[in-house]
Amino acid sequence: MINMFCCLKGCINGFTLTPSVPVRIKENPIQLDSLHMGHEVVLVKSGQRACGSGCTLGNAPLVQNKAYFEVKLQQGGVWAVGLATRDTDLNRVHGGLDKESWCLNSDGTVRHDNVELYHLRPSIPDSPHTELLVSTESPNHTEKDKSESERETESVVAVMPVEGDIIGIAYDHVEMNFFLNGKNLEIPVRNIKGTVYPALYVDDGAILDIILDNFRYPPPSGYEKIMVEQSLL
Repeated sequence: MINMFCCLKGCINGFTLTPSVPVRIKENPIQLDSLHMGHEVVLVKSGQRACGSGCTLGNAPLVQNKAYFEVKLQQGGVWAVGLATRDTDLNRVHGGLDKESWCLNSDGTVRHDNVELYHLRPSIPDSPHTELLVSTESPNHTEKDKSESERETESVVAVMPVEGDIIGIAYDHVEMNFFLNGKNLEIPVRNIKGTVYPALYVDDGAILDIILDNFRYPPPSGYEKIMVEQSLL
């Protein structure tokens, strides 16, 4: 109960209730979905901010050819961002632990079906922005078994998100790519199946804001904000 109170305090921190003249603004119909979230997830800011514990999905699937959205790491803790179907376990606090989710986690892993697809390994400890080495190493592979391209992939340097950073997610039905403050992390996730939605996981004080338009960084070429199917309007 104390953690939930702290979460709510953090979620609404900075907002002051003052009288104002009502202004009619056309709201984006896409937001985080209170009908598809874990039992201990809390949504505020008109469905744009998630805190508490568990997973919440967006209320619209990614059906267009190239879709993009962003997530701001408002406050650190345990978190994950990516894509998931509505069959995923919404009460989990880590993403990619089942067959229905594909996520970048706060521990530096990118997972699907509890299989580690990438692991961002710290290479410079105690740095404000710790550089990470992207590894796709399989425990069953020896150095001789690795191709030249695999060895090159393992040498890619990325940066793990910290509070205030913007994580971009781009999906074109072939692969999902993660961006950090506008830079591609070069850790593509492929073979995503089913109807997928934006997925945000939070726990241990983490607060995530989903950004569905007015992006902080330009989307990759050809990508646009998530569109609502006409049949859903």
